[in-house]
Amino acid sequence: MNRVVITGMGAITPLGNTVEDFWNKLKNGQNGIKPITKFDASETGITVAAEVEDFDPKLYMDRKEFKRMDLYSQYAVAAAVQAVEDSGLEVDKIDASRFGVIIGSGIGGLNEMESGIIKMHNKGPKRVPPMFVPMTIGNMAAGNTSIKVGAKGISLDIVTACASATNSIGEAYRNIKHGYSDVILAGGAEGTVCEIGIAGFAALTALSESTDPDRASIPFDKERNGFVMGEGAGVLMLESLEHAQKRGATILAEVAGYGTNSDAYHMTAPSVDGSGAGTAMKMAIEDAGITAADIDYINAHGTSTPANDSSETKAIKFALGEEVAKKVAISSSKSMTGHLLGAAGGIESIACVRAIQENFLPPTIGLKVQDEDCNLDYVANVGRPQEIYYALNNSLGFGGHNAVLCFKKWEEA
Repeated sequence: MNRVVITGMGAITPLGNTVEDFWNKLKNGQNGIKPITKFDASETGITVAAEVEDFDPKLYMDRKEFKRMDLYSQYAVAAAVQAVEDSGLEVDKIDASRFGVIIGSGIGGLNEMESGIIKMHNKGPKRVPPMFVPMTIGNMAAGNTSIKVGAKGISLDIVTACASATNSIGEAYRNIKHGYSDVILAGGAEGTVCEIGIAGFAALTALSESTDPDRASIPFDKERNGFVMGEGAGVLMLESLEHAQKRGATILAEVAGYGTNSDAYHMTAPSVDGSGAGTAMKMAIEDAGITAADIDYINAHGTSTPANDSSETKAIKFALGEEVAKKVAISSSKSMTGHLLGAAGGIESIACVRAIQENFLPPTIGLKVQDEDCNLDYVANVGRPQEIYYALNNSLGFGGHNAVLCFKKWEEA
């Protein structure tokens, strides 16, 4: 079995459009949630979102390329190009048939779906844009990335709702671990801050109706009342240890374990006792060959919905045991980035890697009112230094999808 390491990362987020900018704002507790500007949201009942700002696709691709992509696909390609550059990989010097891409999206090209359907409704079916289908289908984040970087190996779009990016990274890890690939770009991308995206989740009563950005995404707080929509992409370069060392790559961290399963319980609600997500956490810990006591930090799914946060707290206790769970530092990046749906696990995996590298716990901001059902250490409001050797990233998706990754600090043998 191959060991799998991370050699590059790329991020387009509501906190900044580079890994460095994203991480610095995350560790300092900066809120990326603001009033919606991308469209007139006045009739949706929702006023805030976590929008990507100042994104320039021309930095990563030419005009002809990005004009044929939905925004989610542009985000994916941009993050992937960053990850390739960060890794120092020279594609012309490797076997491109063993270089893959696994980038998931929960929904795909929702902006183009919305505009194309409106155009058809208003002007007739003959006015549907010629590129409507290739711009909207969910595999095009992976497809366009493969084309852009010249990756001729495995190319997949994994769709498991809000677990998509974490499943993508996990399946890439397994693919390399078992020797099918040498290098894989893995993560997720989403562009859903648009009228149908906001209206759809609002109709489900899943979104926070708070008008105050600082009280909208408040994971584990007793006053939480829904999640905040976010957007962006997070992509990691995964590589076999042998391949990375052979080319002299800088290793950022190791992917040590992965667990994934299903609640088999409800379309939108997690299992009440937390056993589904808890079992996935146990699987990741077992896969890493460690014990619950070895976990130093958990980047929680932490959506700020009443059902998720109490259930995830139970899941952590289920996986680690009550006493160990009380000693583990936990935080939710979504308190600052909102919920990037299928891309969430991508940027949150990056947060785990940077936390391990810098031995720093990013905070859960906005945690003011203690919930009796959420009684663990959520690194409230202010981050703090702490030695981190192993970190878990939890992602839980509609449909009961659970995915958990275990990251390990890299140390030269």
